[in-house]
This record gives sequence, C-alpha cells and structure tokens, in this order.
Amino acid sequence: MKNRLDEDYRGILGELVCNGREKGDRTGTGTLSKFGMQIKHDMSEGFPLLTTKRMPIKTIMTELKWFLKGDTNIKYLVENGCNIWNGDAYENYLKGGHIKWLKSFGIPYSKDEFVGKIKNDNEFAEKWGDLGPIYGKQWRSWKTEQFDYKPVAGHPNRMSASNFRYVDQIQNLINNIKSNPDSRRLMVNAWNVGELDNMTLPPCHYGFQVYTRELSDDEKWEQYIKSGLNIEINGTPLELKHMGTPFYPKSLPQRAISLMWNQRSVDTFLGLPFNIASYGMLLLLLCEEVGLKPGELIGNFGDTHLYKNHIEQAKEQISRDSFDLPTIKLSNVDVLNGEFDYELNNYKHHPTIKAPLSN
Repeated sequence: MKNRLDEDYRGILGELVCNGREKGDRTGTGTLSKFGMQIKHDMSEGFPLLTTKRMPIKTIMTELKWFLKGDTNIKYLVENGCNIWNGDAYENYLKGGHIKWLKSFGIPYSKDEFVGKIKNDNEFAEKWGDLGPIYGKQWRSWKTEQFDYKPVAGHPNRMSASNFRYVDQIQNLINNIKSNPDSRRLMVNAWNVGELDNMTLPPCHYGFQVYTRELSDDEKWEQYIKSGLNIEINGTPLELKHMGTPFYPKSLPQRAISLMWNQRSVDTFLGLPFNIASYGMLLLLLCEEVGLKPGELIGNFGDTHLYKNHIEQAKEQISRDSFDLPTIKLSNVDVLNGEFDYELNNYKHHPTIKAPLSN
C-alpha cells in the first residue's frame, strides 16, 4: 500500500522550501512560512509514524502519557528519557534570575546540570520543573469559577464569593462519545485565555475535535471478517454481508471515530512529525476506550513554518523514498490514568536527520 502520509508531509516541506515567505519569529532564527495548510491520514493505512526519517516513538508516547496524566512538571519526562521540554523549563529558570545569583558564587548551572537537579532533587523539581498550566492541566483540570453568591456578614448589601471548580475534558469527552456519539460538541481545548500568561509556552496544538459515524454494511462486513468470529444459525455459517446489519455482532465496533486537531504554530521539520504520531495514538486510545473503529486523522495548521536552520535537513528528507507505514498493537490501556503499552511492528525507516531545536 502506498504511504500517502509521508508523501503529503514531504509535500508540505517542499511547499515551504519553494514558496514559503520569509518571516521573523520569537526565537530569532527566522522561518519560511505559509498559512493554512492541512494533512489527512486514513488510519486503516497504518500507524502515522513517518518513515523518511527515524522517529523516536518512546519519546512521543511518553509525552502523550504526560499530557493524559494532567502533569505539567518535566520530572516525569526526564525520569522516562523524554527531553523535549527541557529547553523550555531551563529558559524559564534562567528568566528567574537565579543563574546570575549562582554565578556570583561561582556555581553556574548548565542546562545539563539543571536537568540533573530536576531528576535527582524533588524539591528543586517541584519549584523549577513545572511549566505552568499547559496541555495536561487544561485537558484534565481546566480551572473555572462557579459563583456562589452569599451576603457578607455585617454587610447586607455586599455579596461574596466564588469557588473554583475543575473540568476534566478528557473524561467528559469519553462520557459524551458514549452517551451522544452524534454530538457536535466532542471537543477538548487547551487555549485557556485566562491562564496563557502563566504558561511557559502557550499551546501550539490548541484543541481537537472528534466525529463519529455509523459504519456502512461493507465496513461492518470487513470488521466481521477481521474479527475471526464464526456466527452460525442452526449450524449454518452466517453470511452476514447478505443478511443485513441486524445480525452484526454487538461486540464489534458499530461506528467509526475520526479526530481533527488544530495548531496555531507548526515547527514543520521537528514538531509536526511528533504531533501527527501523538494524535494518531490518541485517536487509537479513544477507540479502545469507547469501542469504536479508527477513521481519519486530520491536522489543520495556521502558521506552518520551516526554520531556516532546518532547510538543508528538509531537502534531505524530501529526497528520500518512503516505506510502508508500521502497525501498532495496544494493551493495558487506561486513558484516564495516562497509561498504555504498545508494540510497534514492521517499522522500516531511513536514518535520523538531526536538527537544532529553537526555544
């Protein structure tokens, strides 16, 4: 089967290299940028892990678990060998002015030393490892106010006060898929405008929506064949395809679920391949949780950019032919606790292409 995902991704890289507009950015690196791009992937064609360069699957899955746990401290990531947020935490630490104080005593903390302190010093990690109310906090514990007005004692014309409550968007999403699968409100949002100033980095992928539909008769037949079930009526094998859907086993998926995420800012060379695989896995996890068949994975991109110090790497990746996509097998799925095991199969890929990360 042709690997359309790698082809489409390389098409985005090529479009940026050839037609991207030069644009400044907060890191000072400079980019080639276009606005309003999209990628689509049919999950039946394989797990969406690019093959034109080696992708670090464990790092991607560790970050997703971190999101689902509602965690915002890099200690969990560091302890599990995922270092993609270290730079942001370190920059946040530098902004606190503590490096200047340490240097005055001849005790500078390098980035590596900082990460070592996060890993081995719980008190230090609690203070300096947290990134603020980023993805996991918004997904699992969106802070909102629930006002309960009461008269202030001794001041009958004054009212108080408000109590905070927290919304678990992932739990709500799962509940709503099960109870109202045709809802147009199956959404999770990370762009909490009231807390953006407290985040080390505002969300790049700021929200996602899921959509479910009934499987067609042909799709149900395909699921029945894949299941290996052998339903008989009076000793005669059931020709399900010709008997109609009433005989379709209730234990098999009745609907398909698709996921579309939206992204305001896209580091196309380093970040986007992570995002594609991460949301592909999130879709599969939701399928496991609610018993539906994976459909389409769709990404919508705002400022889609290629950093200028990634141009040669992008050209190298564009020149490579793709392999067939791998498959993935899940087990021990516990979405609400951010736990799952996976087995990646038949992942054939080109070598890693290294590129600097701009923080």
